[in-house]
Amino acid sequence: MNKKIAVMRGDGIGPEIVTEAIRVLEKVAEKFGHSFSYTELLMGGCSIDATGEPLTEETLASAKACDAVLLGAIGGDVGKSPWYRLPPDKRPEAGLLKLRKGLGLFANIRPAKLFPELADACPLKPELTEGGFDFVVMRELTGGLYFGARETVTENGVRHAVDTLTYDENEIRRIAVQAFEIARKRNRRVCSVDKANVLDSSRLWRAVAEEVAADYPDVTLTHMLVDNCAMQLVRAPKQFDVILTENMFGDILSDEASMVTGSIGMLASASLGEGSFGLYEPSHGSAPDIAGQDKANPLATILSAAMMLRYSFDMEAEADAVENAVSQVLRDGIRTGDIAAPGETVIGCHAMGTAVCERI
Repeated sequence: MNKKIAVMRGDGIGPEIVTEAIRVLEKVAEKFGHSFSYTELLMGGCSIDATGEPLTEETLASAKACDAVLLGAIGGDVGKSPWYRLPPDKRPEAGLLKLRKGLGLFANIRPAKLFPELADACPLKPELTEGGFDFVVMRELTGGLYFGARETVTENGVRHAVDTLTYDENEIRRIAVQAFEIARKRNRRVCSVDKANVLDSSRLWRAVAEEVAADYPDVTLTHMLVDNCAMQLVRAPKQFDVILTENMFGDILSDEASMVTGSIGMLASASLGEGSFGLYEPSHGSAPDIAGQDKANPLATILSAAMMLRYSFDMEAEADAVENAVSQVLRDGIRTGDIAAPGETVIGCHAMGTAVCERI
């Protein structure tokens, strides 16, 4: 099978970690008889330096012409980089928002998996996480408070700020369908998280989730208020399979979920639109303080590439092979600095990529 991948290496450690993910993809292509082609594109700070824009229309068009996008990390040191002296719509992160909107990526999937080999890094009590946990947060990505109308005005000498939280039923339905489809590939449980005791938008969210659930009798739907969910993630994370929620709640809960796994360097993510097209990137930032030093952990990016194989290319066996290779690397005690315990041997970014390739 031949697939075209748009590659956005980005800033900081982005080029290093993407290089290792591509090496893994090439190993998969060799082993399973596929062919992957790569279109190199600029996005983020590197694009600002080259074009004055964090994402150009030409780059967006080129990405749309591919089957999926593999992204490294964008941005720099907020206190030092000249990128953050630009207007907000010209900064690196504005390019990512534009990319998601331009590609119609409305569903963000962020897995939260505690690998048994990294259990000591989890901040929760061992009795809460014994045997590990494995769930995903499905976050609506292009609606809600972050994309609603906003303004700051001064009236009678007093400043007022307004942010608008709005959803229509079609926006809710399409993300709910994605959540139920993902649940079918997992343990067939969806927990829809809202604030239906206060917000009209959440009451609509809950109603539409119930309507979608009727089409998936093999998947169990439950509801949970967002404040309770925040508590349950640190009290009993093993209870969750797929968490379905809106944009702002998902932003906060997915960050909390990343913390309870013990290392953000292990967390992949996918942003999906209609059909099979998706954007795949690690959940961590660009870590400019270690860029170019071969210290970065590429496993989150490698696991993001595995998600691309699974969700955009429908290559289940290939995705399993990558994920199993990562698990074997950890069982073999191979560590980058961010996941190493005292006394363990630390290797670099490139060597970690090699270790995964050798186990596919």
